[in-house]
Amino acid sequence: MYKALIRPIFFLFPPEKAHHLTTSLFTALTKIPGIKQLIRSMFTIQDKRLERDILGLKFPNPVGLAAGFDKEAKLYNSFKHIGFGFIEVGTITPKGQPGNPKPRMFRLPQDGGLINRMGFNNEGVAEAVKNLKKRKGDLIIGGNIGKNKVTPNENAKDDYLKCFEALYPHVDYFVVNVSSPNTPNLRALQDKEPLMDLLKTIRQANDHKQVAKPVFLKIAPDLTESQLLDIVEIAESGVVDGLIATNTTIERKNLRSEPNRVAEAGGLSGKPVRERSTEVIRFLRSKLPKPFPIIGVGGITDEESAWEKIEAGADLIQVYTGLIYEGPALIKRINKYILKRQG
Repeated sequence: MYKALIRPIFFLFPPEKAHHLTTSLFTALTKIPGIKQLIRSMFTIQDKRLERDILGLKFPNPVGLAAGFDKEAKLYNSFKHIGFGFIEVGTITPKGQPGNPKPRMFRLPQDGGLINRMGFNNEGVAEAVKNLKKRKGDLIIGGNIGKNKVTPNENAKDDYLKCFEALYPHVDYFVVNVSSPNTPNLRALQDKEPLMDLLKTIRQANDHKQVAKPVFLKIAPDLTESQLLDIVEIAESGVVDGLIATNTTIERKNLRSEPNRVAEAGGLSGKPVRERSTEVIRFLRSKLPKPFPIIGVGGITDEESAWEKIEAGADLIQVYTGLIYEGPALIKRINKYILKRQG
């Protein structure tokens, strides 16, 4: 029903407006007595065999919502009802910022992709904390943190540290995002020396807490093999607890959509990044054997692409663009398929 009736209506609107319309409507629906329970019964699957114990956290199932969907931690209390095992909010920066000029999100329906150059638009960490204080239930929440656009890279660790300290009481794990292509020079922080310095700063702050919380590093799909080997070395040093592979890509290979749309600047997600994301996961897993955790994201649009990530070595997976194209039933379909394949 989603693909036949609902998606065509929302696709009449520009992507960012459609996102706000969809999320506002869905949030309103979950506040109607009885509707929330109906939604849960339709989209949620509960089975002990889906549970994952990772870094001291018990995930009810391995399918999560990737960062970027709930940038300001306003939607998680509603969207948890469609069956996610965890939700990652953000990217959150110390100060609120408007992001890049609109339009800044573009659909590539012929390719099942999405280009965005949002630019970490959010209301800042103080507002995110206010929203996270409204958290209900035991849903696992991750906090994806970044730096403000105006902060020079040499001061970036101060921004990440501010977000870490403010969010620490309110999230279950952290994600250090240095891989978005939409903040100028941000990806330079993936270079070995500045990245190690940044992660050591977060590690030291984490170690001073009564209970340290897991910290993941989110990496780009566009890293070379030598850069990936640097990531492996950093992971082996113990400054980070896990990896998320991958963010959006700046590559534009073998796309069928209109050339003017393909030429839009920004990060490409969805089906076009599926293969490269899986390659990166497989490479990382070959160098970082379990139990080191890897979260796989990129091009998950159906059951097979989800299982592909798990077979490549991902412990957990995340969706975003696939949710836009396939609708909320995607999460239940993936979980049912995982049960079938794992036996």
